[in-house]
Amino acid sequence: IVKHLVDAAKKHNATIVGHGCTGKGNDQVRFEVGIAALAPNLRCIAPVRDSGMTRDKAIEFAERNNLPIDVNKKSPYSIDQNVWGRAIETGFLEDIWNAPIEDVYSYTSDPSQPREADEVVISFKSGVPVAIDGRKVTMLQAIEELNKRAGAQGIGRLDMVEDRLVGIKSREVYEAPGAIALITAHQELENVTIERDLARFKRGVEQRWGELVYDGLWFSPLKDALDAFIASTQEFVTGDIRMKLHAGTAVVNGRRSDASLYDFDLATYDEGDTYDQSLAKGFVDIWGMPSRIAAERNLRVRGNNG
Repeated sequence: IVKHLVDAAKKHNATIVGHGCTGKGNDQVRFEVGIAALAPNLRCIAPVRDSGMTRDKAIEFAERNNLPIDVNKKSPYSIDQNVWGRAIETGFLEDIWNAPIEDVYSYTSDPSQPREADEVVISFKSGVPVAIDGRKVTMLQAIEELNKRAGAQGIGRLDMVEDRLVGIKSREVYEAPGAIALITAHQELENVTIERDLARFKRGVEQRWGELVYDGLWFSPLKDALDAFIASTQEFVTGDIRMKLHAGTAVVNGRRSDASLYDFDLATYDEGDTYDQSLAKGFVDIWGMPSRIAAERNLRVRGNNG
């Protein structure tokens, strides 16, 4: 949104841009920090935040001026949505003891309702989904189809209290069926194709990447650098993942890849095992040596100190 906003400002020779965020959320930071990173000469204004307008006042203002909104005092949810997911907050959800009701959901069906399971095969090339059940798809088509199929199974509902950048804890209800299905499949294909130490390190990078994005630093130098690292990890993330979509869960039950690091002959416990188990004893002794030496030291020193 920020990228297109800045492009429009340049096209129209604007010197000021505005957004409708309040002063409580992260979205104000994402807008203004992103705008500053892409067009530091633009001035940014935030009328809702700077006037102290509450949600009730905003609804009254819209009704008084015949502005088309789908929010009213009986259903005062704040909803953000796009193809990747949907976020719902405010109203009775601000009491964190209240459970969400079915009316707040739009992308997902009630996962407790009986239905037939849906099995899907998602194909990836260098980390990007390229086919569903053998049919070629674009990234957008993959998300849209899995929004429907995973959403029909009630997959992708999240209810969480999170820490906003301004220091306030906030309760938010999310639904992102296609995202959860794709992320689940992608993670499992990474388990098959990415070497152990790289996978462990990448999990820390993913955490930091998510924090940067959440905190509005999408266009930051560190985010750019982490993007490059993550892209480099995806070279061999190519293959197929089969998943069962049912009753609110996306469960992987099949994997295949020409770039797999899984070696059947090494993994098997049956006839044909090529793993030399006699090598394990020396490995275990050497691997555990630092812990053993430390334990012996602890017994010696602590014993002498009574």
